[in-house]
Formats: sequence, structure tokens, C-alpha cells
Amino acid sequence: MPAIADGSGHTPRTRTATPDTESEEVALTLAARGGDVAALGALLERHRPGMRAVALSLLGPGPDTEDVLQDAALVALRRIGDVRDPAATGAWLRMVVRNSARTLLRERARTAPVAEVPLPPSASTPESVLEEHVMRDWVWEAVEALSPTLRLPLVLRYFTAGLTPYQRIAEVCAIPVGTVRSRLHQARTALAAALRTAADGAYEGTRRRTEESWTEAHETLAAAERGEFARVVADRWAPGLSVFSGGARLGGTPLLLAGMDGDLSAGVRQRPAHVAAGRSLVVWEMDLLSPPDDPGHCPPGVAWIMTLAGGRVDRLSLHHAPRPTTESKVPHL
Repeated sequence: MPAIADGSGHTPRTRTATPDTESEEVALTLAARGGDVAALGALLERHRPGMRAVALSLLGPGPDTEDVLQDAALVALRRIGDVRDPAATGAWLRMVVRNSARTLLRERARTAPVAEVPLPPSASTPESVLEEHVMRDWVWEAVEALSPTLRLPLVLRYFTAGLTPYQRIAEVCAIPVGTVRSRLHQARTALAAALRTAADGAYEGTRRRTEESWTEAHETLAAAERGEFARVVADRWAPGLSVFSGGARLGGTPLLLAGMDGDLSAGVRQRPAHVAAGRSLVVWEMDLLSPPDDPGHCPPGVAWIMTLAGGRVDRLSLHHAPRPTTESKVPHL
């Protein structure tokens, strides 16, 4: 068989897979794609030396290498279904490590923001991606077990579409980029332990929660356009709601209602683009559509980052996508 590149720029010695080892690899990959966490764990352990070699070749020894390996494990948890050739899982895992390491190097150099988790491009819709996440239920259970301080950066990094760069996470959480790195490291370490516990049981409901959250996002915006946003907020959100932006509290329910009314009066519309929904943390990423006669009226998007207590939103943090220019206009919801 041909030599397999390890992603480090060098080609290792040709590996000869016996029929037994190759068939075992295929069996483990198929089981992992079917949701068997033990099979995925066995694949990660089997390929850990090769994955570590790639990380070391790009980053050298140190905590960054460990972070990249943990990062690759989380990617594998969510995207094992992307492996089309079950006999090539090792090459796929090394590619994930290589991409993650290169992303880390770019972010470290602060040359340009990276807007996605280091994965091959995909044309999948959020719904179809969710359907492919066969381990999604127990992954979310493990995420829920984290402290709120660690949970938010992790969800933004791995479960959103446009809030994954460290700088964006820092802005949302109102903390330095270095603190983002530290909290992500702690969260990945804690998640690895939590996943071992979560894997012992079967968890249902994540898909249902996400589908319901997509529906709620559409219904909320439709109600707002009908002039019924105040009713929706009163019915579904906590009376003591706090609205934040950039870590600063701006106000409560009256501010939220005034902001929505102001946007609608100006001709601004919102369209749900991505949803991440757990029991205690929900993120709605919205496209902002400026009025036709004023195409630069608003930023291109806004994220509604909502924490829940007793099933009702008690805290809303708004984070706007950066404008193409530095021009600033009226504040938006």
C-alpha cells in the first residue's frame, strides 16, 4: 500500500496493514459512526502516537500540543461521520490535528481571524450536521456538567458558526484572549472526564431541544413583526431578565422591547442562521437584514446568547458581528 503522509511535511516509512488490523479499524470506525463511544475511544488511543507526532512536528513539546490533541478528540466526537473511508480514520485524525495546530499558529501570530473550527469545508445545513452528530446527546450532557464559566467559551468555540475565533469569544465573554485560552484548556480537560461519565448512560433530547429552539427563534421573530414581541417575552422569558453587551449590563425587559421595536421601525429584519441549544445555554445566531434603501444600516449579524433558569431566559447577551467598515450607526438589538 502507498505511504501515508503524517501531515508534518515528511513521509514516514510505509505502513503495511494486515487484513486483521485493517478490518478491526473498519469495524471500530463503523461502530463509532453509529454512536459507540468506546469504539471511538479505541480509535483515538490507537492513533494517538501518530496524532502526537504531527502536533509535535508543528508546535514542539508543551501545553499547546496537549491542547491540540484534546481539540482533535472533540472534533472527532462531533465529526466522526465525516470519515468516508473507514480504513483511513488514522489519516483523517492526523489531518484534524494538523489543521488545528496550524489554526493555533495563525491565532498565536494574530495574522488574521479564523472563523471556523479547523475542519474541512462542508455544505451541510445546521439540521443535517446535527443529524450526523450521533454522539450529540451525551456530548451535550457532558457540556452541561461544566461550570457556566467554562461552558460558555466551549459552546462558542465548538457549537456556533461565527463565534469560534478566540478574539470573538473574548469579546462575548468580556475577558482577555489569554483567559479564553485558559478557560478552554480547563473546559476540554473537564469535558474529557465528564464524557467518560456521560458515556455510561443513554441521553435523549438534544435533537429535540435544538429543533424546538429553531422553531422558537422563527416564532419569536414572526411574533415581533406582528407586534407581539412583548407577549412572547412575558410568556417565555424571566421577569427579571438582564440584557448585556460586551460584559456590561445595559438594562432589562424594557430595553429589549425598545430595541426590537426600534429595529423593526427602521426596517431591519432578522433571520435565524444557526442554533446551539442546551438545557441551560442557548445561542441564536441571526443574520441582520438592513432596509433596502439603507444597506449599511446595521451590522451583518447578531448572536443572542441566552442563559436559562427554570426553562426561562434570565440573561441575554448580545454580540454583533463586526461591520465591513468602521462606520457606526444607531444601536441594534
